[in-house]
Amino acid sequence: MTRLRPWQVVLAISLIYAAITLARGNFDPRFFALIGPLYDPGVPGGQPGYDGQFAYQIARDPANGWTKTDVPAYRYQRILYPLAARVLGLGSVDLIPWALIAINVIALVAGTFVTEEILAHYGANRWYALAYGLNAGTLMGVRLDLTEPLAYSLAQAGVWLLLKNRSTAAAIALALAALTKEMTLMFAAGVVLTYLAQRDWRNAIKVSVIAATPFAIWQLILYGWFGQFGVGSGGALATPFEIVPLRGLWSIAAIDGRRFVLIAAMMLPLAVIPALIGLWRTIGDARRRRFDLPMWLLLINAAVIVFTPQSTFREPLAMARFVAGLIAATLMYAAARRSKRGLNYALLWVLTLGLALNESQLPI
Repeated sequence: MTRLRPWQVVLAISLIYAAITLARGNFDPRFFALIGPLYDPGVPGGQPGYDGQFAYQIARDPANGWTKTDVPAYRYQRILYPLAARVLGLGSVDLIPWALIAINVIALVAGTFVTEEILAHYGANRWYALAYGLNAGTLMGVRLDLTEPLAYSLAQAGVWLLLKNRSTAAAIALALAALTKEMTLMFAAGVVLTYLAQRDWRNAIKVSVIAATPFAIWQLILYGWFGQFGVGSGGALATPFEIVPLRGLWSIAAIDGRRFVLIAAMMLPLAVIPALIGLWRTIGDARRRRFDLPMWLLLINAAVIVFTPQSTFREPLAMARFVAGLIAATLMYAAARRSKRGLNYALLWVLTLGLALNESQLPI
């Protein structure tokens, strides 16, 4: 008898969740994208919609979809997901919404499978991969036509390929991840820093060039098209990354004390505490001059949490999406260090499914 695997559980749950969502939306696949009239006047209703609508609009009309986005350069820098949906959907307006769903289900399952392989590489139990596949950030990516499932599956694939000493293939996967969501560049940075620490200049240069060049060229194209780079522009109502550590969280108290208490109660276990633990552990590694890939990936993904913008901290779903990289890095680090406590802690991220299943928070 074939043993049940984590990726199979994630496949079953994501399909069931997708089916329930379709039923709630009268089996209209566009319901996943939460298209709002603020950016698409042809849609009835009074809600602004959510980020998945921009991937849908770009996939539907790559040349003119920018007219129905909030910040075109910012949305178009995440080009791979909508273009993949357009190709899979054969350019059909009717098939593209289905393609967006299919790509994310496949990507989530593939990302879980690759996470299993990373854990197995270090001798850890594969079932800890559920922390990656069944948390609010990645599962809601499927529900809302977001870029996270594809982006992080490609980033995880890059890490896995690197562990198999396939640096060129790893760099290509990381390049594709960056064109899906710019935050995955942290994984490419971790790989390059690992090679630099090993004085492997050849691979450091190779990965840097392969992973970053397509992204840099695309940014120049976006600048020529929209007059601004995608990186750093942010979506509507976005605030910049903070300079003062954790100001993005505690500054909410000055705006609304009660909301701060509620947000802090969620953000501390979801992001802040695991990030601080990750920083503590990796700083200890640095003192011992243990500069391996798990150390760099956790250090970078934990450090970015400390400087997260207020606009991300104040929205639980946005933060759940933002910690996807931290979850992946924590799993790898805990497995590499044979930390059962770290792996068990990572499973707590599965509890964020409460966010995913509570759709009352969504702008629908």
